[in-house]
Amino acid sequence: MSRLFWFALGAAAGVMVTRKATETARQATPAGIAANVSDALRELAGAVGSFGAEVRAGMSERERELHTVVERRTGGPAGAVEGGWTPPAALPWAGSDLGQDRTARRAPARRSPGARARRAGG
Repeated sequence: MSRLFWFALGAAAGVMVTRKATETARQATPAGIAANVSDALRELAGAVGSFGAEVRAGMSERERELHTVVERRTGGPAGAVEGGWTPPAALPWAGSDLGQDRTARRAPARRSPGARARRAGG
């Protein structure tokens, strides 16, 4: 009985070692390396996606905190447009034409007589 036990134990150990060696040899082949790389990239993509989701959640939470602070300090809603921000009238640029094209109002650049002559080629 004891010999049968040790024989079975040896056979099981041999099968386990053979399987482990076969798996290690398969991982060393180009297909096995490609599978390992693809698994690593899939895991990395999942980690990057979850990181982006956490960053967006943090940004949203911080934006809510800032809106609360603005509402508390100004006594009114933080933005007139849903999801947007409009400056209060007390700020110096409120009501100005920020973002409008000012090139039409500019005077032409003044050049010295020498610069005019150089541009004309003379």
